[in-house]
Amino acid sequence: MRYLIRISYDGSKFYGFQRLKNHSTIQKSLEEALTKIDGNPVVVKGAGRTDRGVHANDQCVHFDLNHEIPSEGLKSILNKLIGPYIYVKTCEVVSLDFHARFSVKQKTYRYRIYFGSYCPQLYDYVTFYPKSLDINLMKEASKLFLGVHDFRMFVSGERENNMSILYDISFHEEEEFLDIIFVGRSFYRYMVRNIVGALLDVSSKKRESSEIVRALNGEEVKQFSTAMSQGLYLEKIEY
Repeated sequence: MRYLIRISYDGSKFYGFQRLKNHSTIQKSLEEALTKIDGNPVVVKGAGRTDRGVHANDQCVHFDLNHEIPSEGLKSILNKLIGPYIYVKTCEVVSLDFHARFSVKQKTYRYRIYFGSYCPQLYDYVTFYPKSLDINLMKEASKLFLGVHDFRMFVSGERENNMSILYDISFHEEEEFLDIIFVGRSFYRYMVRNIVGALLDVSSKKRESSEIVRALNGEEVKQFSTAMSQGLYLEKIEY
C-alpha cells in the first residue's frame, strides 16, 4: 500500500534531505522509522531534496508498506519515532501510480531575510543582512526571472536540462523581516539561493540587472552570490 505524508522539519538539525551513510538526514530518519514499523526495508521518495540547513513547512514524501496501517495510526507512530525536529502533519493512502516528485504541479519556496540587530536565536532560521536593502530595485530585477528560462547560470550541478518556469516572485515586508516567495514548476539545486543572491547583488549595486538578462540568455557571466541555506523554506507542494 502506498502512503503520502506531508512533513515539516527544522533543517538546521540535519545534513539535508537525501540519505547519507554517516550523517543524520530527513530521508534516513524516515526510512529507519518506517522499516521498524513495517518490519521490511522501506525507501521513501520526496518531492524535492532540500540541502543542509534548509527547512520545510510542507515537504511531501511517498512510500510503500507491506502492511496496511490506518493513516492516523501511522501518523501517530511515526511522530513518536522521528521527533522532535521532524513532524508528520498529514498521512493518507494514495494510488500506486502516485509519485511525490513526478506528480508535482507546483512548488512554493520562501526565503527569509532579517535586517535588524543581530540575534543569535535567529541564526539558523534567517539570513542576516545588516546592509540597507533597495527592495524596489530587487522587485524590478525579480521580474526578469518570471516565465520560462534556462537557469543554467543559477543552479549547481550538471544536468541535461536546466529549463524551468517561475510563475510568481513576491515580496512581503514585516517589521525587520523580508520574505521573498517563489512559485514555480521545478526548482534545481541552489536555484532559489542563487536567484536571491543575484537580487541582493543588484540591491547592493555590485551587479547590474542587465547581467541577469545575459545569464538567462545563456551568456557566460561572472557568478552571482549564493544566499545562505538557513533562510530557505520549502513552503508548499501542490499536486
